[in-house]
Amino acid sequence: MHDVADRLAAVRERIRVAAAGDRRHVTVLAVTKGVSPELVAAARAAGVEDFGENRAPELLGRRAAAPDARWHFLGAVQRRKVRDLAPAVACWQSVDRLAAGREISRHAPGAAVLVQVNVTGQPGRNGCSFDEAPAVVEGLRALGLVVRGLMAVGDPGDPRPGFRRLATAASDMELPELSMGMSGDLDVAVQEGSTTVRVGQALFGPRPGPEDLRRYPHPEGGW
Repeated sequence: MHDVADRLAAVRERIRVAAAGDRRHVTVLAVTKGVSPELVAAARAAGVEDFGENRAPELLGRRAAAPDARWHFLGAVQRRKVRDLAPAVACWQSVDRLAAGREISRHAPGAAVLVQVNVTGQPGRNGCSFDEAPAVVEGLRALGLVVRGLMAVGDPGDPRPGFRRLATAASDMELPELSMGMSGDLDVAVQEGSTTVRVGQALFGPRPGPEDLRRYPHPEGGW
């Protein structure tokens, strides 16, 4: 469990170095996919305040290990899962279409959201296009949702151009938050203006294999 605290300190040091004197606050969001409840609790005890999950059952299950933390939903928003998630989610980080926003506004009026943008332009990846983003932002606001900023998954080849373009788009729309950067590319993301980095492996170590996951089954089944 002490490893989590040490890894958190290392992540924060990477952020400090990458920020190069910029004193803006960068939130460390712990991505708990495939992580045991004990490690979630250890991260909370080490001072992590924000946690994220990609799937509804996992978020609802692991939230019990850190009930006083802020939980973010990071996966594709499935409308049939919004009702269950609404009481538990502090921020919906992956909204890329108005249909999802309508369902969120129905079950969580005034909820905080980020608009996910496909910064690579590659088909099949989650996120709206840069051209679509302003209309999605305005449409979500019209639904009464609080659009805090933009979110993206970086190009695994070279994330910098996409991150830089996302930062420009957020500035143009006067959006203060940028959720970009994961364990492998958080340094570049912070250099390009990220305000939230989503870290899993850098905080918890390598993801467990299938046999390890079976030790911590979710009560509803699966991980």
